[in-house]
Amino acid sequence: MVKNGLAQFDLRQSVFFKHKGNSMGKLGILLAVSVFIGSGQAAFAAGTTEEKPDNIKAAYSEGGKYFTEDDVPTYNIAEDGKIDWPSYSGFRRYHSECHVCHGPEGEGSSYAPALKVSAIDMDYYDFVDIVVNGRERVSASVNSVMPSFGENANVMCYLDDIYVYLKARGTDAIPRGRPRKKEPKSDAIREAENVCLE
Repeated sequence: MVKNGLAQFDLRQSVFFKHKGNSMGKLGILLAVSVFIGSGQAAFAAGTTEEKPDNIKAAYSEGGKYFTEDDVPTYNIAEDGKIDWPSYSGFRRYHSECHVCHGPEGEGSSYAPALKVSAIDMDYYDFVDIVVNGRERVSASVNSVMPSFGENANVMCYLDDIYVYLKARGTDAIPRGRPRKKEPKSDAIREAENVCLE
């Protein structure tokens, strides 16, 4: 069992999806979506739209890891080009577990999307949800399946590392290829890794 503090969760278990077989459930979804869209349009028209938080810039570091002001993992590149350990670890883990489908360096493939784009555009918690639980998209033109990696310690113990590596690739902060200079692995990171892999 992976001891990473992440519980599996399924967004489809929300109130709106519990009644998917009856028309009131569908009506509730339509009503909620229209209210959400309507309120967003009203806010936009009034000029009061909220800015998205900066999910790139490191606001602080803790134990060798970097975080935004909203406590979302991010990368840090020193002026001399040295990258943080989690980004380096993410490079290694991505290329051992993810690149077969998603292409080298997060560039995407004919089989799966470019994750370097997803890490920038997608909310961190949505990214985690998809990796942990998987996702299936089936329509007349699309049939894609992202398997669940929630039980794979080689992914789950390094999920934040993979995420920050992909963010750095998405902003071109880290070029293609193996990063040449990296920070040393901190004791806190080493300890967390050992606990997770037990």
